[in-house]
Amino acid sequence: MPRFSVIVPVYKVQAYLHECLDSVLRQSCTDFELIVVDDCSPDGSGAIIDEYAAADPRVRAIHLAENVGLGPARNAGMAQASGEYLIFLDSDDTLTPDALRAVSERLKETGGPDILLYDYARTFWTGETVRNAFAHLLNEEGPASFELAERPGLLKVIMVAWNKAYRREFIEQQQFTFPPGYYEDTPWTYPALMAAGSIGVLDRVCVHYRQRRRGSILGTTTRRHFDIFDQYERVFAFLDTRPDLESWRPVMFRRMTDHYATIFTKRGRLPRGTRGEFLRRARTHYRRYRAKGHPVSARTRVRHALVKFGTHRTYHVLRTLFRVGARLRRWAGAAKRLGRGALLQLHYRIQLRLPVKQDYAVFSAYWGRGHSCNPGAIEAKLRELAPGMRTAWIARREHHQHVPTGTRRLDYGTFAYWTALARAKYLVNNVNFDYRLRKRRGQIMIQTQHGTPLKHMGLDLMDHPAASRSMDFKRLMPNVDKWDYVLSANRHSTLVWERVFPASYEVLEYGYPRNDRFQHTNTEEVRRLRETLGIPEGSTAILYAPTHRDYRRTQRPPVDLERMLRELGPRFTVLTRAHHAYDTPLSTPDTAHARLVDVSDHPSIETLCLVSDALITDYSSLMFDYANLDRPIVIYADDWEAYEAARGTYFDLRAFPPGAVARNEDELTDIFATGHWRGSRSAQLRAAFRERFCPYDDGRAAERVVRHLFLGQTPGLPAVAPLAERRPVPGPAPRVGVPGPAEPTLVTPVPERP
Repeated sequence: MPRFSVIVPVYKVQAYLHECLDSVLRQSCTDFELIVVDDCSPDGSGAIIDEYAAADPRVRAIHLAENVGLGPARNAGMAQASGEYLIFLDSDDTLTPDALRAVSERLKETGGPDILLYDYARTFWTGETVRNAFAHLLNEEGPASFELAERPGLLKVIMVAWNKAYRREFIEQQQFTFPPGYYEDTPWTYPALMAAGSIGVLDRVCVHYRQRRRGSILGTTTRRHFDIFDQYERVFAFLDTRPDLESWRPVMFRRMTDHYATIFTKRGRLPRGTRGEFLRRARTHYRRYRAKGHPVSARTRVRHALVKFGTHRTYHVLRTLFRVGARLRRWAGAAKRLGRGALLQLHYRIQLRLPVKQDYAVFSAYWGRGHSCNPGAIEAKLRELAPGMRTAWIARREHHQHVPTGTRRLDYGTFAYWTALARAKYLVNNVNFDYRLRKRRGQIMIQTQHGTPLKHMGLDLMDHPAASRSMDFKRLMPNVDKWDYVLSANRHSTLVWERVFPASYEVLEYGYPRNDRFQHTNTEEVRRLRETLGIPEGSTAILYAPTHRDYRRTQRPPVDLERMLRELGPRFTVLTRAHHAYDTPLSTPDTAHARLVDVSDHPSIETLCLVSDALITDYSSLMFDYANLDRPIVIYADDWEAYEAARGTYFDLRAFPPGAVARNEDELTDIFATGHWRGSRSAQLRAAFRERFCPYDDGRAAERVVRHLFLGQTPGLPAVAPLAERRPVPGPAPRVGVPGPAEPTLVTPVPERP
């Protein structure tokens, strides 16, 4: 008997069916049967099903003689099922990678409950993915399994069949089947949850719920929405046969009333001329099934009154008044914002007429992301070497917690913000300040940059429209003209900055201050930092930090890290760091692997470099910084041609890499499995890379900047220590018994210096 019977009813989904079936057949858990029911689909779906059934013995095709609808099609699949648990999947949706494995493991942890609920995310045709808003209700804390009465809030999670695994024996004992018609999930899901003797939850996205631009059944205008009345009649008929579940009647009454109000108020569902009839039938059900005992909010009472009295005209009047009120409030808010903006600019103009404060320095980084990068290192060194200097940091409020207590915190767009921009002598940033800033005589602007450029920057992006779509070139150059000094970590960067940002600033080849930590941190601090991140002692920690893709609107699907970890074994841990341009992490708490840790929100990339034993990246400038640690770097360049075409690069990274280069996932896994990642060839490549790109990062870059620009101590600046004399903090020692490095076969040879 297989662990799972995955049942997929199919009707007019030929464009999505391949993706759906592939998402099941590619699961890492293979103990399942896939039952695909062709509901007499008029398109090519039936032929697609037969192709899959002929190619994979796990696929069983069922062809119905006539179209019966979603519910009866599921019943046909259930009749053929032999798995321990039933899983339903709509044919335009997909299972996420390793979903069945996670479900199977959670079933074991919860003692094999009657029903296991798992999470889903909506996927939109725009590429956006949004997790269920009620995901917090699937928290796995507390008893492993329970009855619905212990966690009634689960009824707020979408009431569908496809976000649950059902023990087949339980379903057969209860004789549950799907009814015909629309809203067939209603008389299935509510009775199943109420009758279940044990329920478990899995806090993991297992299903991607496709939001089709057109074609959604519930988005159509049809009288079949009246089927909802038959479905709730079935729910209450079930309660009539189960006196032991009588306590749920008030809850079901409220759910029914809410559902009726939602259908009525959703534009485009009910055909013209049927709304009055719908309310009359809803009113009849309200009176028939009314049950006291479940309180509702004031807002909900208005919706319930609509159903109770059938007063749709009154409801429309009230809704119109609410909308008018909301619109007036929006207009008032806009007027208030405009007035405040004008007042702020007037305040700024006044501040510009006041003297520049010689002892005041204002810092910011990454468009307000907090105390970090080169500005953060300079600010910290400035407080150390010039304690009389006042400093302020501009950051969005959610990042204020990462600003040191000795530094004033400034919000964007406040009076204090504009005062600081007008009065501070020193303005330090790794991106541009507000374009409305007027640089005054006596002010010094320091552009620190935030990485050595591999990808094209500045004016070089004019020939790459995919990469420059958000770049305002007319505004760029006036901003560049405000720069007085630009920091550089190597001669390569200097030549690029001067060409792509042509202006009269001075380039200071002092190294990047953010990398100073690599030379001053000790092994005990590294050990402590690893403990705070939960990295097991003796584990080899790999930092995976890819860059963003200009040729994609959404985050590129990452490497299958869970598969990689399974193949490498327990001695490896992977820290995933998504690029800050994306809102979603590369790995999430719902992943099944304990040794896969998301660190996208960690405030310090330097800390993450320090705690890791190796770096996997693609084309991120982080590789140039990480090379200062003299630790292994592996390049994953599976889409180099596409990236180079969309963004443009200054040299071929594959020809001059800092370590081993993998061109697909199998090569990447093999590099770590065989020890090539830390072999002698990798060290040779890294040494050549460091010589070219790390000449000045000796741990005193911030000191050189502060002494020169803030203290005026130009003569006698700290000399740059040669690479051979530097002692970056070593990585954690490998665990005893770990195989030593072997000679690689998957790395490129060291070429002549480009």
